[in-house]
Amino acid sequence: MHAATSRIRSALLAGGRAFVLSFASIVGSTTLFVLSVLSIVLVLLGVGLVTTPWVVRAVRGHADRRRLLAASWSDVRIPARYRPFPKDVRSGFTGQVERTTLLLKDPATWRDLRWLLLDMTAGYVLLVLAFALMVYPVEGLVLAAGLWRVFEDSTYWYGFVPVSSQTTALAAAALGVAVFAAGVWAGRPLLRLHFLLARSALSPTQEELAQRIDRLTETRHEAVDTAASELRRIERDLHDGAQARLVAMGMNLGTVEALIEKDPAQAKKLLATARASSAEALTELRDLVRGIHPPVLAERGLGDAVKALALRMPVASEVTVDLAGRADAPVESAAYFAVSEALTNTVKHAGADRLWVDMHHAEGMLRISVTDNGKGGAAVGAGSGLSGIERRLGTFDGVLAVSSPAGGPTMVTMEIPCALS
Repeated sequence: MHAATSRIRSALLAGGRAFVLSFASIVGSTTLFVLSVLSIVLVLLGVGLVTTPWVVRAVRGHADRRRLLAASWSDVRIPARYRPFPKDVRSGFTGQVERTTLLLKDPATWRDLRWLLLDMTAGYVLLVLAFALMVYPVEGLVLAAGLWRVFEDSTYWYGFVPVSSQTTALAAAALGVAVFAAGVWAGRPLLRLHFLLARSALSPTQEELAQRIDRLTETRHEAVDTAASELRRIERDLHDGAQARLVAMGMNLGTVEALIEKDPAQAKKLLATARASSAEALTELRDLVRGIHPPVLAERGLGDAVKALALRMPVASEVTVDLAGRADAPVESAAYFAVSEALTNTVKHAGADRLWVDMHHAEGMLRISVTDNGKGGAAVGAGSGLSGIERRLGTFDGVLAVSSPAGGPTMVTMEIPCALS
């Protein structure tokens, strides 16, 4: 009995959800589909260059809400594979053309349009069917309760049952009970089928997944090469720096032992030299450790670590941080060193006297922008420090965007998908 009651309650809940979702399906999807088509067509007239980014953002928000409901209501996971939406690429008409072009080149944009068309047709039918199976039986029961008398002079069809008397009204009630039983059995599967249909339209194609796998494989190899290179650098720094100083200090202490009684003054000088060497070795070891993983990053998080990093820059800097928690340690480390390299490039090449760092987390993305008022002209390419940042971010499926027109300013934007805890 308890199981039957639970099943009925679950079916009624699914029907109610389908009823609410049907409005988003028929009204929201239809409106956005029409606006999207009109906006894309009007690109040729220039109007679409202004409206398309706004419409695409609305479509993606609509699709993301459906993804959320699919996961929470039916445990259907629908992946989102959008290329990062370009922000502040350029200003003016050129920037609008670039934004619109990048959005229309994104396969996910066309998948979303395909889903809108599917959602307002077959998806809507499934939702209507899910809640209709729970509501339609009420009419059969009402007919049997006496409403059939309204149709004594004419025949009213309830399904395939012609209702014109108490007997036929009872037959309609029996049909209603059967429909309700079908709804109890099929309500949740129909809602789940709606979300599965959405997943079939929104999920990336095999070709896109293959490209993603190739990209991840490439970044993994680059990460391994980078780690090996970093290890060789650490070994070289230890051998040429701290290790050499410690060896020299040991030799000085050995000489001190031999001179301590014969020439105390010379021994005292050698002890002073050994003490200075130990201090220098300790400084080099601290710098080396800071280069591997800064203590402030582990203790106080990415925001404070970047602020400390900016304070050491020889140009005026301003850091804005809006993070509600902390990312995983590998992500924080990658972001920290990416910002460090971007700041170093700014100091070396930009000719700037002021820089700004903005860091925030939104929509599952850690977004960091480094802006300077230098001469501009920065670009990602072979041998460029920005290429190293791109490889570092690629290990975590992150992306790098650079806006650096001649004459400046330069904005380096980094995005890493992650969650905060």
